[in-house]
Amino acid sequence: MFWVELAIVLTAIFVGARLGGIGLGIMGTMGLAVLVFGFGLQPMQAPIDVMLMILAVITAAGALQAAGGLDYMVHLAEKMLRKNPKRITFFGPLVTYLFTFVAGTGHVSYSLLPVIAEVAADSRVRPERPLSIAVIASQQAITASPISAATVALLGMLTPFGYTLLDILMVAVPATLIGVFIGALVASGMGKELKDDEEFLNKLRRGEFSFLDKKSKEATVVPLTAKLSVYLFLAGTVLIVLFGSIDVLRPSWTVNGLSTKLGMPETIEIVMLTMAGLMLLFCKTSVDKTVKGSVFTAGIQAVIAIFGIAWMGDTFFKGNMEFLEGGLKSMVIAYPWLFAVALFVLSILLYSQAATVRALIPFGLGLGIPATSIIGMFPSVNGYFFIPNYPTVVAAINFDRTGTTRIGRWVLNHSFMIPGLVATVVAVAVGLLLSSIILK
Repeated sequence: MFWVELAIVLTAIFVGARLGGIGLGIMGTMGLAVLVFGFGLQPMQAPIDVMLMILAVITAAGALQAAGGLDYMVHLAEKMLRKNPKRITFFGPLVTYLFTFVAGTGHVSYSLLPVIAEVAADSRVRPERPLSIAVIASQQAITASPISAATVALLGMLTPFGYTLLDILMVAVPATLIGVFIGALVASGMGKELKDDEEFLNKLRRGEFSFLDKKSKEATVVPLTAKLSVYLFLAGTVLIVLFGSIDVLRPSWTVNGLSTKLGMPETIEIVMLTMAGLMLLFCKTSVDKTVKGSVFTAGIQAVIAIFGIAWMGDTFFKGNMEFLEGGLKSMVIAYPWLFAVALFVLSILLYSQAATVRALIPFGLGLGIPATSIIGMFPSVNGYFFIPNYPTVVAAINFDRTGTTRIGRWVLNHSFMIPGLVATVVAVAVGLLLSSIILK
């Protein structure tokens, strides 16, 4: 019955991905219902800890957006990019990486993409180059951010093996940064120069494109409350890294002779909700603005998607572990990179790093793949650029007024494919190397 159950799981994922948003989680739960009531599989525990951690982080991020903190960050980024216009292919992805690293979600890049597109075009740099790798950088940074849903989920699974948040970051941060840098090098040579691009030149002749006037903008007055919200959010991120890296900072209790230390899931929830509360109290924002912002809305959709997909995936893999171990264990242990390929492919289907981690990492650990290898392969969950219909990909295409950022005739030959593959392969290779050296 394994293959029938697998077909049900894949069908639920495919239909959910087509529906998008919360549809992924709903279809996952429907698939779970078929597995439980139709095939008698015992449902595993729902990923409650992961969902609560993500809810806490997106609440803080939503308050940051409502207080004007995201606008302030975009303002700072725009100033930096305009000072280095010719290097936009390298500075653009660096900015989107940093924004995602701090905020824990790639959706913050929406505000940056039009800035990158405009600066590139004004500087006569083919916008396809910085835009393509900027989108990839925002995805890679998810697997390096200490407060992203994917990192939080991975930490929860590796904590029982004695690995800390610092262990993950020591590998993931340099690996993804190197991957993004190599991807930017490749992207910097993509396509013709803007002045030699016949399609763009035809747009100019037809009057379908005009360069923006380079008039100095009036100084933007940034409210003190917006700056304060950024400082509070950054403080929360730093505290999480400290608590996750230095165990003695977390309180412990002795009950009935047993010592218990405050877990990282509870630590993240307490810290981020506290920062959200401080923003509501001192940054002149409101609960209504917090929950109606795009960051909070996107985060809630991610929570529901993870809920259904991860629950279904856990149930399927645990229910068929004996069958899977017999055929795959020795092969995957001998060639760990095959599991990285599996993570990449599943992330294409799920459109979520966190959902991919929740669905497949427990299976890999069950097969006996070393936790160090899992950490090294973590960046391989960044595969959802492969099919060009993810929101940040579509947004980048639409923000490029020159038309150089595009989906190719054969769909998969789009602007993001080469930078995405290069960045991911390099990040995984560097990650495996670093994990074997640092985490012995």
